[in-house]
Amino acid sequence: GNPSQSDRIRRQLESDGEIYRPLCKNVINMKWLWKNKLDEENTVIRNKSRLVAKGYAQNEGADFEESFAPVARLEVVRLFFAYAAHKSFIVYQIDVKTTFLYGPLKEEVYVNQPDGYVDPYHPDKVYRLKKA
Repeated sequence: GNPSQSDRIRRQLESDGEIYRPLCKNVINMKWLWKNKLDEENTVIRNKSRLVAKGYAQNEGADFEESFAPVARLEVVRLFFAYAAHKSFIVYQIDVKTTFLYGPLKEEVYVNQPDGYVDPYHPDKVYRLKKA
């Protein structure tokens, strides 16, 4: 394989590198998501991949604390638009898809080495993530 692959994986994982598996800590498995970028004629122009943690395997209280994502109720959004229309305000919209993706982690989160990139000399080592 390409020796720079492991550096790219480490950068994507936001990790310092492989460490020994800590005792009494849940280690999360990883999986690859693949997507083909298409042009107007549905011809593949680029292949994209993303390495994601299977976070659904975590247990609240043991692996993470309660999380909070502020979401507006539909009634509040309607009230906002009604008030803005009444006052003739201009309303702008923005969609932020990556709001919670790059924040530093408060908890210690460990992930196994991703499939296809397991170190043959240290297959039991894991990564500690620094960012979500």
